[in-house]
Amino acid sequence: MKKVALVTGANTGVGFQIAKALANNNYIVYIGSRDLQKGEAAVSEIGSNAKVIQLDITNAEAVEAAVATIREEFGYLSLLVNNAAISHAGKVGRTMEEIIAAQKPSIVSISELQTVWNTNVFSTLAVTQAFLPLLKAAPSARIVTVSSALGSLTINSNPHNPYRSAFDAVYGASKTALNGIFVSLAIELENTGVKVHLVSPGFTATALNNFQGTDTVEFGSLEPIRVALAEDLPNGSFTGPAGFAGTDNILPW
Repeated sequence: MKKVALVTGANTGVGFQIAKALANNNYIVYIGSRDLQKGEAAVSEIGSNAKVIQLDITNAEAVEAAVATIREEFGYLSLLVNNAAISHAGKVGRTMEEIIAAQKPSIVSISELQTVWNTNVFSTLAVTQAFLPLLKAAPSARIVTVSSALGSLTINSNPHNPYRSAFDAVYGASKTALNGIFVSLAIELENTGVKVHLVSPGFTATALNNFQGTDTVEFGSLEPIRVALAEDLPNGSFTGPAGFAGTDNILPW
């Protein structure tokens, strides 16, 4: 039985690197992309194991259409990688520092907070709910959700954490909420054939942070790729890059 994966937000960045690695390891990979042309360009670069699927995770009709396509073509899904996310919904062209300054809880636009959380938290769960029947139809399946060490309350409670000031109410706290919901899902699914994992790429230079991250996208993709390919990790794991995380790459919640 062929292994079938869907990666959301896969036309660029970490999502693209994960999709490419899965295709190279004999998965059939659906490249989820809001922009169909960008998705097609990614597929042409990855090769024959990749298939484009137009998917805006905030659009319920698009999500249902994607579910219908994969149900019709395969009838199951082996792996769902929740990668699509946004860091802000404000004015474009700002530096990462300007964005973080505007997203402090005392002054943040509630409308912007709702927009980002709608993508990063609510729509990520909605996509997962929509694909759960196909995941349960696979012999064994996994949900890998790209989170962030920035969402760790334990790390942010440490005054010696150099990234502490970047923990904002919009993006950082959305990852905390995401972690909480997917731990809850891991508990719910622990006696099923579906495992749930959360993974942090680290401070990777992508469009999320105006390409100001300190790690290359290739380096930042190493841990998400490891988790996406691993089938023996414990359910409910939260891991991050080697050198930053603890033993077995485990991150604290």
